[in-house]
Order: sequence, then structure tokens, then C-alpha cells
Amino acid sequence: MSAWYDNSVFYHMYPLGMVGAPKENHEEAPADRFTELEAWIPHLTELSVSAIYIGPLFESTKHGYDTRDFQLVDRRLGTNDDFKHFVSLCHKSDIRVVVDGVFNHTGREFFAFRDIQEHREASPYKDWYKGINFCQGSSLGDSFSYEAWQGHMELPALNHWNPAVREHLLNVVTFWIKEFDIDGIRLDCANVLDFDFMKALRSHCDSLKQDFWLMGEVIHGDYSRWANDSMLHSVTNYELHKGLYSGHNDYNCFEIAHTIRRQSESNGGIYRNINLYTFVDNHDENRIMSKLNNKQHIYTVYTMLFTLPGIPSIYYGSEWGIEGARTSTCDDMLRPAISPKQFKELHTKLTDHIGNLARLHREHPALATGAYKELMLTNRQYAYARSLEGEHIITAVNIDDAPASCSFRLPMGGSLVKDLFTDEEISLSDGSLNLSLAPSESKIFKIVG
Repeated sequence: MSAWYDNSVFYHMYPLGMVGAPKENHEEAPADRFTELEAWIPHLTELSVSAIYIGPLFESTKHGYDTRDFQLVDRRLGTNDDFKHFVSLCHKSDIRVVVDGVFNHTGREFFAFRDIQEHREASPYKDWYKGINFCQGSSLGDSFSYEAWQGHMELPALNHWNPAVREHLLNVVTFWIKEFDIDGIRLDCANVLDFDFMKALRSHCDSLKQDFWLMGEVIHGDYSRWANDSMLHSVTNYELHKGLYSGHNDYNCFEIAHTIRRQSESNGGIYRNINLYTFVDNHDENRIMSKLNNKQHIYTVYTMLFTLPGIPSIYYGSEWGIEGARTSTCDDMLRPAISPKQFKELHTKLTDHIGNLARLHREHPALATGAYKELMLTNRQYAYARSLEGEHIITAVNIDDAPASCSFRLPMGGSLVKDLFTDEEISLSDGSLNLSLAPSESKIFKIVG
């Protein structure tokens, strides 16, 4: 039996942006912004969302990834008790909660870094960070230098080879599981985290909570180096993310299909027993609507997201087709404030389409963990099946600007299929499904006879 996360539809929440929190954390008393986040829960239920990834949440100075305190919720959002209540409301709505684990680095206001600033070599935390050198200063005026994440000196990199650092972080995880009853952690910058630390983290979490999910942010490389039986359960599928938007922009379904062929176990791909976390945009990437040259492609992009292998995730706001592009110095356009009062006016045909896809994904296990089989492929048309325990779901898409007629055999047999969007039933012709697809249209069928 597959775990809850393999069958989930995720919703990605960047809370500091969603509620329009101040860009810098100068607040003395905690705010009361979780009330606004709680108002999103009915919307998530209507979208058929079954899990959220929310973060960053740790008390921080600016954008959330410059941690001040691992055991405090960012006061710009609220208190620890406020977040505990938020989690309980999500659970009552059958929504799991996964939080951001920012364990690669801290902010400069973190207690260990401040102690080094004050006591230098005498600090008991002098080995908590990578590359500490007391023979030269830093570019920010410290009397010592240190390694930072990608050269961002406001994010000093933790030394995971230090047992005290590892113990501190594992204790943090224990705290978040026991205090808030979270269901998983998304590891920020997992591609540069120490492998032994991630192995220790997996073992630690397995001992604390059954089916606790660990997912890592990884962009390039062989994903099985991070996602395997001894480390993480899943990682971000940036390879498919790129294939979905560029395959559409180039009118080239071969790029998308090649990615699935390379990855899919059932198609002879390189990954075994790994269900990757799939998405079309997030808090670091331009909104998918801003990336697409043909905006009508948004419908087939989301159809593929929910019917190709993977654990699909919706980034907050994209269900309404909002746009947003980052600049070289600012990510604010990717992380806008949206009030629950705007939900009705933002609602579009796309919102309904995504809600229907999420519902189908949850209702049909084959779409979550079923084997993949390619049925037809041209530059602008693509059809494939997902099959599990006798259930066969067929998806066909046309990314052309013109109508298309498609015909392809169903090797799993059958004589009758039902359109899962319209409930229309279609008879097969000598084992083949003959379809007419409008421009940028997709259809999903189930073999019923």
C-alpha cells in the first residue's frame, strides 16, 4: 500500500508573501496573521488539495531563509500556538502539513553566529560554521571570515560534520514533530546538504513518526543520490518542470516525453521506487503563466502535471493564472499578497480545470502511482496511459494552435472508455481510440468496458 504522500495533491504556500508581512522583521510582539492563512483552508478543500508545503516558518530577519531561531515561528506571522492551531485545522480538513526545513545555513542573528562575533576563538560555537578563519575579516565587517551559501554572506553555512550541529538540528526536528504534529519536512538546499546528515535525519524521523515525509530541493543531477531508502523520500523534479514549459513553448512534446522515458521505472527509466515532487512554478521560479508564450497552453500544462508520474503541487495563486517574474535583485513578484476576500473575483475557468484535475488525481490511484505507458507521440500531440491494479487512465493532449485528429491503439485492451471530464462514453474501433481535440485541449479517459 502506498504512503499518503504518494497519493497527495500539494499546495505550496509562501506565508510571508501571502499575508503581505513586512520585508524586515522589526516587530516586537508577534502578529496575528495566521488567522488570514486559516481562511485559505476552505479554498484548498474546494481545490481537492490533500497536503500543503508551507514555508519558510522559522523566526528570521528578512525573507525567511535567514533563520534567527529554529524553535520559534516567525513573529511576523504569529506565535507557536497560532501555528499549532493552524495545523490542527488543516488536519481536521484532512490536509497534511509539510514545513520548510532551512538546515543548510542560518542568518547572522542566530545565537551561535552572534557568539562567535563576540568571543571569536573562545566561542564554543566556533566550529558550528564552515570555513571559519580568524586570520581575516568578512565582507560584512566581521573580524573573521566564513563560508556562506552561494556567496550570500547574510547566510553563513552550517558545518554538518560537527556532531553538536547535527544534534541541534535533529532536536529541532523532534520539537517541530512533537510540538506541532507536522507530517513532513521539505529540505531547503538539499543538493548541498551533507549526505550523512540526511541519513541521520531519515533514521531520526522514522523513529519519531510513521510515514513522516522528507522531500529535498534539488535542481540538477541524479535525483536518486538524494531520494533513496536511506535518505529522502522524494526531491523536486526540476527536469520535468523545465520540460513542461519549454516543450510547450517550442511545440515539442518529444522533450516532455523524453524526460518521462528517462525517469520512469515502468518505461525502463533510471529511477526505481521514487515518486518525484512535480510542479510548474514555485517561490523561486517565474509564474508558469509568465513563462508560456501561448497562454492557452496553461490548460495542457496542468493536465500533464496531474496525469504524468509524480506528486503534483500547485503554487499559491497560480490556480487563478496570475503572472509574476523575478528580477536580478528581487523575488517579490513571485510572492504577492493575496487576501481571501479576493478569491471569488480571481476565480477563472483555469481554477475549475485545476480543481477537476486534482479531484481526478485523488479519485484514481492509477494517476498517483500507476505505471506509465506512452501511446502516441508527435511534436504537438501526446497520449499516454497510467495503469494500476486493473485501472487504466488514458490522457491525450493537443498543444497545437489548430484542431487535431488522433488515433492510437490501447494495448491494455477494452472496448469502451469514459471521458472523465464529461462522463461521455466512447466505443473503441478495433482496439483504437479515435479523437478530435481542439487547440490546446486535453481529454482524460478511463477504460470501463
